[in-house]
Amino acid sequence: MKLLDSHIRNTVLLSMLVVISLTATLDLLLTLADQLADTNENFSMFNALTFVLYTTPTSIYELLPFTALGGALIGLGVLASNNELVVMQAAGVKIWRIVWAVLKPTLFIMVLSLLLGEFVSPPLEQIARSNKAIQRSGNEAINTEQGSWRKIGNEYIHINAIAPGGELLYGITRYQLDADRRIVATSFAASANYIEDDENSYWQLNDVDTSFLSADAISVQHYMQEDWQVDLSPEILSMLLVRPDRQSISGLYRFARFFDTEGLESATYYLAFWNKLLQPIATLALVILAISFVFGPLREATMGYRVFVAMGIGLVFTILQRLMEPASLLYGISPFLAVLIPIMICGGLGLFFMQRTR
Repeated sequence: MKLLDSHIRNTVLLSMLVVISLTATLDLLLTLADQLADTNENFSMFNALTFVLYTTPTSIYELLPFTALGGALIGLGVLASNNELVVMQAAGVKIWRIVWAVLKPTLFIMVLSLLLGEFVSPPLEQIARSNKAIQRSGNEAINTEQGSWRKIGNEYIHINAIAPGGELLYGITRYQLDADRRIVATSFAASANYIEDDENSYWQLNDVDTSFLSADAISVQHYMQEDWQVDLSPEILSMLLVRPDRQSISGLYRFARFFDTEGLESATYYLAFWNKLLQPIATLALVILAISFVFGPLREATMGYRVFVAMGIGLVFTILQRLMEPASLLYGISPFLAVLIPIMICGGLGLFFMQRTR
């Protein structure tokens, strides 16, 4: 039985490796073409290639659930086409035994997904985004195409670029509001350094131009340096570089809690948090559905048809996830349920079809 388990496991794992190699290569080429369109005198072709290499682990992470789906469907399909599954069942091997052999490489993919999503892809993604923002900005202090807006306390801030690690900022624009939500001061700093000591931590702004607005006058001041006391750590700033769905699980939770304390909408970050936390379960549900198809309607199908079905299942699953996300924001559905419902539908269908094959 160990030899049989090893044969099934190796066949499925080899299929998964083929699927991830093909899809990751295609994604890499498409990403490179997209980045080459952003090249300028500061962001060269070499910079674009470096960006793609840094973001490749993120691409692999996002493709892992569909890799497991396609690998399970194709690997079992190969065994079915060679009548090996029929021989196994005729010899008295139970379906659950075959299913368990398929789930072993799936468990490896699930663990790999957690490791990539938490420890590998987020820091590399931050470095890639940071370097690109700095390189494309060149020597310009202000670049409206880069950076993002955030509300911190009674200030709205825009940061053009954040260096890796988050301790060095470029192009900080601040709008300060009073209790009546009127702008009372605006300022722009060319850069900022994070100063940390035992008693106090703050941002040191460099080359600051500040305009104070009143009902009858506007006064302008220039400072070589200014201390900026704000509850904004480098860790949180580093996360501003990356889309929520490409951040680490622990970082997403911290950022969502930070948004809660600031009274801002945090549902988007909770959605991304549950998406990443439950991705291994989604991978398992997709594989169970793939197994049920091989033992059911796809037993006699061709390889090309199985690939088509795998792509169709992955597309429908993705569309369902994308529909649930805005629905949860619009109708106040729990982010956890919004992520869990597509997984439950997928896994439930797989178990239902598996039950019918017995």
